[in-house]
Amino acid sequence: MNFQLRPAFILGLAFVSAFTPANAATKDDKKSVVPVKRPAVRVDASPLEAKTGIVMSYADVVEPVQKAVVSIYSTKFLHERVNPLVRQLFPNMPESEERKQEGLGSGVIVSADGYILTNNHVVEGADELKVSLADDREFVAKVIGTDPKTDIAVVKIDAANLPTVALADSDKIRVGDVVFAVGNPLGVGQTVTMGIVSAKNRNVEILKEAGGYEDFIQTDAAINMGNSGGALIDAKGRLIGVNSAILSPSRGSIGIGFAVPVNLAASIMNSLVETGTVSRGYLGVRTDNVTGDVAEQLGLPKDTKGVVVTDIYPNSPAEKIGLKRSDVILGINDHGVSTTDELRLLISQTAPGTATKLKIMRDSKERTMDVTLDKLTEKPNELFAGVNVKELKALASEERRKLLLEPGVSGVVVSDVADDSPYRERLAPDMVIVEINRTAATDVTIARSLVQPGRNLLLIFYRGGYRYLSLTVRAE
Repeated sequence: MNFQLRPAFILGLAFVSAFTPANAATKDDKKSVVPVKRPAVRVDASPLEAKTGIVMSYADVVEPVQKAVVSIYSTKFLHERVNPLVRQLFPNMPESEERKQEGLGSGVIVSADGYILTNNHVVEGADELKVSLADDREFVAKVIGTDPKTDIAVVKIDAANLPTVALADSDKIRVGDVVFAVGNPLGVGQTVTMGIVSAKNRNVEILKEAGGYEDFIQTDAAINMGNSGGALIDAKGRLIGVNSAILSPSRGSIGIGFAVPVNLAASIMNSLVETGTVSRGYLGVRTDNVTGDVAEQLGLPKDTKGVVVTDIYPNSPAEKIGLKRSDVILGINDHGVSTTDELRLLISQTAPGTATKLKIMRDSKERTMDVTLDKLTEKPNELFAGVNVKELKALASEERRKLLLEPGVSGVVVSDVADDSPYRERLAPDMVIVEINRTAATDVTIARSLVQPGRNLLLIFYRGGYRYLSLTVRAE
């Protein structure tokens, strides 16, 4: 049986184009941005207390939250070209027809002046957004900003004195905590389901194609299409996550749902509100997980938890503080690190320019190093470190002739390779990457999703012929 990850929202047809918020910052980092005050949210970071006795009802906990969970209706207008043969029969028909596409998701009011947390995939590509409150009031909503890499979006409505949900500290949740999912599944109306925290720190690769950052809370509280962007709350009625996806062999819940932790969602929200974009920290290392065998080779106890540095980027913060290959990163500030994904997530959540403490192991001795992180620069056309590619379909006919392309050749072509790229000896400009790991690399997004840490098998078309090339990629 094939299982599929599905976003938990209702949509007639999948949105295909990205939404660009009106006030989002451009790619030009030099453009000045007018500071905006972050939303005034309520925060309750106290831990849950285990209590004995029978609880007969959670109505007093759930009822206030229901007032702060909204339904979000999205509309997109698609222009489809009319078949030329049909226009020959009916000459007065327009060249294109407009079709309206509608979707439904949920959201959570986090500030009394109208800031709402939801999912990126709920609002992505929308031309119009309408928010319906629990008291049946409706508002036109404005997208403040979106972050596909975490599937978080912030929208705002023009209102005051709205009901809100207090934010918990999602780092303090435990497996077994009672939780409730609140949203509008399948358009039936606001619904509350109950479950527990089934797992933490899940990475299920639903955001892999976007180069995303995953740290999902897993729950068995029923989440269905339409719940996306809704609230996952604890037994005190505090927001611990934003419902995002389900794992299911069908379109319905089987008790495996995922929510973005509120700590991550809130940090993304504050950045989007204040600057219109998301700034992420950059350390500049490649790492591998420390397994028992790796620990033994490094002369460390087999139960050592951490990541070993395998490469360091030139002029990076890591190089500047003297980090070395074979150093083992054990933690960042007060957070332990046990996997490369965990390191990447923690670095991304740290603002550029932040003074950070790295706990490392070198020569079997623990030490602490101070580092100030740089800003991560997104490289949308970078396939491997220092290797940029572009799509063949974007090439002019003259460029295609230069590449000696045979009919039917598809893939991505290497446009340039940086002098400091670790792949400079293997890849060169004008190489066409046809397949990665025996799957067609038809465009840049698909090509990036096919690359995996470790050995990768590439089918290359170069100078008129095909050949296979094995490339070892280290996880960042």
